[in-house]
Amino acid sequence: MLEKTPADALPMIRHRYETMAEHLRSIRARTGKPLTLAEKILYAHWEDRGEGLPERGSTTAALRPDRVAMQDATAQMAILQFMTAGRTTVAVPTTVHCDHLVRARVGAIEDLEAAETTNKEVYDFLASSAAKYGMGFWRPGSGIIHQVLLEHYAFPGGLMIGTDSHTPNAGGLGMLAIGVGGADAVDVMVGFPWELLWPKLVGVRLTGELSGWTSGKDVILKLAGMLTVAGGTNKIVEYFGPGTASLSCTAKATVTNMGAELGATTSVFPFDRRMGDYLRATGREAWARLAEAASAHLTADPEVLAQPDRFYDQVVEIDLSALEPHIVGPHTPDLARPVSRMGADVREHAYPVELKAALIGSCTNSSYEDIGRAAHVAREARKHGLKARVPFLVTPGSEQVRATIERDGLLADLEAIGGTVLANACGPCIGQWERSDTKSGEKNAILTSYNRNFPRRNDGNPQTHAFIASPEVVTAYALAGRLDRDPIREGVAGPDGERVQLSPPRAEEFPPRGFETGRSAYVPPSDHAAGAVVQVDPKSERLALLAPFDPVDPVEGYRDLPVLLKAKGKCTTDHISPAGPWLRYRGHLDRISDNMFSGADNAFTAKPGTAYNVHTGSEDQAAAAVAREYKARGQGWVAIGDRNYGEGSSREHAAMSPRYLGARVVISRSFARIHETNLKKQGILPLVFCNPGDWERVRRDDRLSFLGLQELVPGQSVRVRIAHADGSTEEFEANHSLTREQVAWFRAGSALNLIRLQEQGRTA
Repeated sequence: MLEKTPADALPMIRHRYETMAEHLRSIRARTGKPLTLAEKILYAHWEDRGEGLPERGSTTAALRPDRVAMQDATAQMAILQFMTAGRTTVAVPTTVHCDHLVRARVGAIEDLEAAETTNKEVYDFLASSAAKYGMGFWRPGSGIIHQVLLEHYAFPGGLMIGTDSHTPNAGGLGMLAIGVGGADAVDVMVGFPWELLWPKLVGVRLTGELSGWTSGKDVILKLAGMLTVAGGTNKIVEYFGPGTASLSCTAKATVTNMGAELGATTSVFPFDRRMGDYLRATGREAWARLAEAASAHLTADPEVLAQPDRFYDQVVEIDLSALEPHIVGPHTPDLARPVSRMGADVREHAYPVELKAALIGSCTNSSYEDIGRAAHVAREARKHGLKARVPFLVTPGSEQVRATIERDGLLADLEAIGGTVLANACGPCIGQWERSDTKSGEKNAILTSYNRNFPRRNDGNPQTHAFIASPEVVTAYALAGRLDRDPIREGVAGPDGERVQLSPPRAEEFPPRGFETGRSAYVPPSDHAAGAVVQVDPKSERLALLAPFDPVDPVEGYRDLPVLLKAKGKCTTDHISPAGPWLRYRGHLDRISDNMFSGADNAFTAKPGTAYNVHTGSEDQAAAAVAREYKARGQGWVAIGDRNYGEGSSREHAAMSPRYLGARVVISRSFARIHETNLKKQGILPLVFCNPGDWERVRRDDRLSFLGLQELVPGQSVRVRIAHADGSTEEFEANHSLTREQVAWFRAGSALNLIRLQEQGRTA
């Protein structure tokens, strides 16, 4: 049945719970052991192909997600790919959310009006595609995808994939929600199973209770410092223990949202009373009752909780009673310290002392409770005549939250100390910020309650030192205007010079008068889909229909390839395919490919974003321009990555642009999960050095040949021959993680090519 409204999901949820008990009973009989929560949800969605039970960290399994969600920047390319598959409607409930293309400049109303004008052709394309193919459409201004999903679609025990790396936000409501590239979404939208490396499990035992200035945000900031940005790769982080009850549902969502910064496949909390309360507060009483009746299947088995070391691959513990408020950064979310140590770190590392901007909200921290705690700090400040000493920007996560906090006076509290309310959209969190208070290249510091802080991430300036904390801590620092003093313990200087001690923030978990829905911005799938016309202007610079990638000859196509890039150090998807002003070209593959590697540090050149041209000998030419020259010559090329290559966003343009401009292989010391999958989907061969030290052997004028690819099979390494410019040669081995199905993608030229062939065979 076509899902017209979020409430239409009820029969699907009921069926999921009704079948879960018998399904898990069968799995327990086969495994002979109790199950963690993550295992229960995975097995409930597992497609058993008769090949035995999946093994953690080694088996790629087929799963059947309950739904797909896409934000407007990634939805463009996903839908363009879906259109080539030949289906008339999506196979599972799918929604599109307009949140990424709104640029923060003045304030909510003006910025939203500008976005609707500037992005009209993109919004028209997305709306007409949603109408044509049976997708729900959330117009600009409705809110950030993850907050809207939490409010309307997430349910305990479900499995959702979303084309955004922070999709795990829904884990705060007990759902396995996993960020993917658009090509993965297309698999599910056309009715194929979705493949995932069966993840290992990290168990995080929470004890004690949150109190005072400490919040859910501090749980994940602390954990990021413990596990690092690569510590969760190909793992699910599952929280358990008595401390989980101390976190509200939205605080849990903050924790699981930022699990993406660990590289985790996803994160999840067990179902509890506070999740049921949230479902009821957001108008889903029937969902809450169903979850309560199925609660035994929505938590880890008792034996797991009693002996977690036997059932998780790694167990860490955090005592919430001893946890202090934290700040992470700059430039990476795993550089963590308590607020009490921030001043010392500022002095030790010569971080900027003066704070230039403070920003709260975003998908990570924009719940009613979050804004309420920040507003409590603001009210305290106003009593003492204090105002923010720096620009103080507030991003509500959804129209429902915005309308409610406006009605209840919380927005007014923040505005009274100098806050500027932005649109219900991502804005500065993803680089959509027209910042005018600093020049590019000027060293400065900002503090946000967002989730990501790579260089250039928020404003395009590599010298912006971005730090992350909870909304209430950010608000306190906004009042202080500097980073070298602790506003919690030392207070804030008042108008008369005396220190004002701020009291610990408190806030209601839910609005006492219920949520306001605000301005309706949801458009259900059309009843007249057959007559809907997808709108793409052939002359557009922002949208272009896709042509399939050609298959590459496995012998000749992988011989004597030059190395375009040898990434040195951190190379995230923001370095490979930056966002910010480039977001406007997300639906036009040729145009957006001009930004390829523009933020990457190349070991072969002096300036970021540049490459050495082996044909002309020119140096420090834009990497994309060199790639276009190679493509014009019919010359494929290779990129070399460092550790955790491709961490960060789920954006598949970081794989599609290299493929479009001629990339054949990416070899790295290690990969981030989503990006490695995206490379496979687009027909690029991702390889990992068997010996990480072999990274050092590759020179800028080398030619690489990849031997035996015509016989590529799962589990067998690839021999790589280096031909140096001096005529000498050497070889090394590289591993790959392709399954049989993924080898078929590689041979077909892309996963989409294979899907198209299969779809044609099914309808022939």
